[in-house]
Amino acid sequence: MKNTQDSSPLPLYTQVLIAVACGTAFGAAFGQDSYLGGLRNEHLGQLGMFVIMLLKTLAIPLIFFAILDAFLRTSLPLRQGTKLIVICLINVSVAMTIGLMIMNTWQPGLAWYGRVDELLDIVPNSNPAPGDPTAASETSSPSPLEYLASYIPRTMLQPFSSNNVIGVVLFALVMGAVLRPLHTRAGDKRGAVETIVQVVGGIYRILVQMLGWVIHAVPFAVFGVLAYVVGRAGIGVFSVLWIFLAAIMLGLTLHAFVYYPVVAWLIGKRSPKEYVGQGADAIMTAVSCNSSLATVPVTLRCLERMKVSPESARLAACVGTNLNNDGITLYEAMAALFLAQALGFDLPMVNQLLIVIASIMAGVGVAGIPEAGLVVLPLVLSAAGLPNHIIVSAIPVIITVDWILARARSGVNVMSDMLVAIILDAGENKQTATDHIALPSGSSEPETTISP
Repeated sequence: MKNTQDSSPLPLYTQVLIAVACGTAFGAAFGQDSYLGGLRNEHLGQLGMFVIMLLKTLAIPLIFFAILDAFLRTSLPLRQGTKLIVICLINVSVAMTIGLMIMNTWQPGLAWYGRVDELLDIVPNSNPAPGDPTAASETSSPSPLEYLASYIPRTMLQPFSSNNVIGVVLFALVMGAVLRPLHTRAGDKRGAVETIVQVVGGIYRILVQMLGWVIHAVPFAVFGVLAYVVGRAGIGVFSVLWIFLAAIMLGLTLHAFVYYPVVAWLIGKRSPKEYVGQGADAIMTAVSCNSSLATVPVTLRCLERMKVSPESARLAACVGTNLNNDGITLYEAMAALFLAQALGFDLPMVNQLLIVIASIMAGVGVAGIPEAGLVVLPLVLSAAGLPNHIIVSAIPVIITVDWILARARSGVNVMSDMLVAIILDAGENKQTATDHIALPSGSSEPETTISP
């Protein structure tokens, strides 16, 4: 994941593990009986849901301002930037193809069929907002065109009120495209455009700070929800979590250790042993600290050992960090399809592709957002058509194994950074070779270099 390290004495995953143990103990000990003056595990579950709802509330504005801030502040040369975007799009498209193949051939979510119903009473049913694309999924099955049309906002503010992540990302990209040239051409740094840039950056920092406060409460949410779930359904609710974990890990492993090494070998001329072996320090650092952003210095050192040019390395690992999110986008799409299968939703391929698009768009610009996976997941689940009460009920259960998957996602994102740098460098070397035109033998003129 592209987040920063947790500054608290105990890492978030340790806090979550403690919360899982305590919540399970409370659920097993008290069940649905009252204790401490009438308090029941049901009340703990409802309090825990408030934290997840706050997380979902912050998600949309966070993604909007993260993309807008990155768009305004990131300097990207046109030619290299175009190559970077194309490479990232190809990589994430392959990741999504792998995820769709696994989910449609294996269909691991069916192992949860009937189990998710045990979570439905944690929070009351909530009515979807007007124009919410998830609304039709609870009452009828819209046609693909109707489903696609539901993502087109009727007003500028509707995507924010209906948690339409596709509409919000498109709005942020359009605003960024309009403001960026004005910002770069503005000579007066005290002008209106610069003021807008400063306001956007300030709001983004405030939202990140608010998110940090909510994240500190996530372990308490996990404790409360699991106390209720275990108290109501028994400890057997964890018996099928391994299937969810295995499905996601299979997708991440195939993408990272089959696709990446093959491309690095065929295009970048780096053998799998060189790519994985010399990049092992960066991969293991990302897995251990759960942050590909914090791993950037190690990634740059590994790329230097691979003889990748500093320009390509910095472009991929530093500037391109907002785009190299294969791990998180693959996880979000597979998790959404898994839960859709568990609920018995028969999603046609068009709807699945919309989930893929939502995952890709939600993954854009989340590099600086702490625990980005937790922020993006509710939005992608909404794009899958899952009812709101299912989303807020299922997320705390998924979080119990997310600490493992988060580290795997971080490792995949770092491998993506290294692969993009290798491909960019291979392209630059090829361009340099074609730019040098040697004169015929015997000529007294030196070799001429034609600049691109």
